[in-house]
Amino acid sequence: MISWNNLDTLESFKELGTVKKVSVKTALGGAGGAERVKKYSVPMACGMSFNYAAKAVDDDVLSALAKLASEAQLADKFAALYNGEVINTGEKRLVLHQLTRGQLGDDVVADGVNKREFYVNQQKRIAEFAAKVHDGTIANGNGEKFTTVVQIGIGGSDLGPRAIYIALENWAKKTGNFKLEARFISNVDPDDAAAVLNGIDVAHSLFVLVSKSGTTLETLTNESFVKDALKKAGLDASKHMIAVTSETSPLAKSSDYLAAFFMDDYIGGRFSSCSAVGGAILSLAFGADVFAKFLEGAAAEDKLAAEKDALKNPAMLDALIGVYERNILGYDCTAVLPYSQALSRFPAHLQQADMESNGKSVNRFGEPVSYKTGPVIFGEPGTNGQHSFYQLLHQGTDIIPLQFIGFKNSQIGTDVDIQGSTSQQKLCANVAAQIVAFACGKDDDNNNKRFEGERPSSIIIGDELTPEAMGALLSHFENKIMFQGFLWNVNSFDQEGVQLGKVLAKKVLAHETDGALKVYSDLFGI
Repeated sequence: MISWNNLDTLESFKELGTVKKVSVKTALGGAGGAERVKKYSVPMACGMSFNYAAKAVDDDVLSALAKLASEAQLADKFAALYNGEVINTGEKRLVLHQLTRGQLGDDVVADGVNKREFYVNQQKRIAEFAAKVHDGTIANGNGEKFTTVVQIGIGGSDLGPRAIYIALENWAKKTGNFKLEARFISNVDPDDAAAVLNGIDVAHSLFVLVSKSGTTLETLTNESFVKDALKKAGLDASKHMIAVTSETSPLAKSSDYLAAFFMDDYIGGRFSSCSAVGGAILSLAFGADVFAKFLEGAAAEDKLAAEKDALKNPAMLDALIGVYERNILGYDCTAVLPYSQALSRFPAHLQQADMESNGKSVNRFGEPVSYKTGPVIFGEPGTNGQHSFYQLLHQGTDIIPLQFIGFKNSQIGTDVDIQGSTSQQKLCANVAAQIVAFACGKDDDNNNKRFEGERPSSIIIGDELTPEAMGALLSHFENKIMFQGFLWNVNSFDQEGVQLGKVLAKKVLAHETDGALKVYSDLFGI
């Protein structure tokens, strides 16, 4: 029997607060530091590993965290989720994004449909459509092949697919898997759509409209912007557009689109990259086989997330350490720092996935919680960030836990030797140096040059950023977010905080305003 309890009511959480605190500086910088790096590492899928040697934990803290995982029934709650229980209590929905990439447990039947079969069928339909685009069977009005695919969507319909496309673009070009250039239009700001349209050949572009409801204001506005551009170019928009939506939306059977591919209400936007939302554009850009490899990596990592032993479960362990840092050590932020330019937009995706999921002040039953929940997430690729906000990370008054991601090899496979080392070696040297510098600091008689250290970090290390590795990375962080939501007893799968601004914006446009709302709308001449 699963019990949903607030974090501060759990005996194991109270015990966690009494465990002696660990000095990262002493643990990593001492005589046993090298052995610690080897010991505190957990295998991930696709040859990656989660290393947490530079976190403020030891065996006593880890033992307490394992007890917390057991009392909070984290493994049981994940099993309930993937076996089709209603986990999204706010909207009374199942949560099935893992099912888009593999079957972890029982068949999940909802609305009279086997949902795994439904998702697989959509993937097959997308694969068949993409193959026809690539071989020219599906072409523009003049019978010419498409060269560009443009996604029109916002939030989860943009951030995840965009981050993944950027992550795999160089890999695809190197391996001969690059089919179509992909671009993205998300912001309702007309400058966004105009910038994309001005940089592509519209006549040879295929547009993917993504809106589950078929009513998203920003997306439909941008669709109209694109249709107007197509019309002005003398093109039939219906020959240049496909839709990703739900079967019940107004877009589903519209003659305005070459085809429609479906998702459902059991997949939240920020968790939709493995559904048709990511599948359509990534299959068109790189081929369905590459998207399938991406899904395989995610599925392999999901299997590890189902492991009951918290110390062998990388996502669960990452989540537990994060809650320890947030609720016992009192750290308010987490920085995601990929030492891979290909992951330049991955922190932005994780920012949405994490903060939209766990930025809640009430529990699953609508009752206020008396402890802190989701942290502020931010980040940029290294080494760029080292010349930016790392100053605050190293010497600021706040301690901010760090989550590094690094790869031993570059995607391009070629490099140059400069001053005795390659660019990739320099990149890896920088991330290794930063981990130790943050943890151990530096003494100096000049306080301006003194570093306190004690800045905790973890790192996910892989050989190379491939489609499989990208899928595993995505799964790891999605599951980390889920486990932390379980611990905080919040509903990680609704987003009421996104809705209020939309409602008020519609009132402004309808001139139904008063008070401060009217004054602010008047400032913009609306």
